[in-house]
Amino acid sequence: MTAEVVPPIRRSLVVPLSQADAFDLFVRRIADWWPLATISLGRLEAASCHIEPSIGGRIFERARDGTEALWGTVVAWDAPWRLAFTWHPGRAAASAQEVEVQFVEVLAAQTRVEVVHRGWERAGERAAPMRARHDGGWQAILARFEALSRGEAALPEPPEPGGRSG
Repeated sequence: MTAEVVPPIRRSLVVPLSQADAFDLFVRRIADWWPLATISLGRLEAASCHIEPSIGGRIFERARDGTEALWGTVVAWDAPWRLAFTWHPGRAAASAQEVEVQFVEVLAAQTRVEVVHRGWERAGERAAPMRARHDGGWQAILARFEALSRGEAALPEPPEPGGRSG
């Protein structure tokens, strides 16, 4: 019996930032737009999240008490054009998916951000429901990224509080 192929999640948006600024906002300022209270392992106890800027770097959240929880590992780093990382918050690395984010300059001060989240088959029978949950999650998360890129102070809240990132 062959495993069912679960299609990748694909999201694309244009932000009013240069390519370098869009990459910087995504990577270095992730804690400013990621909805930690609802999409994280620690939820209300999560204080920040980080991407270490190099191949092999960790993507992780840090709780208020200083403990850290791994979300994934950077597997491609080509600033300011591309970033790719494994994604397995709260799960074994063997079940990880891969997220690739490309930053494509449209105009001098506009960048298309393309997100592809693939590799769902590694989650086995949980693949389809996990993909469905992440599909909505990425929509909410990227809406916050986009709002912050426009300089908005009040970022949209995810529609389903209490969701998990993994």
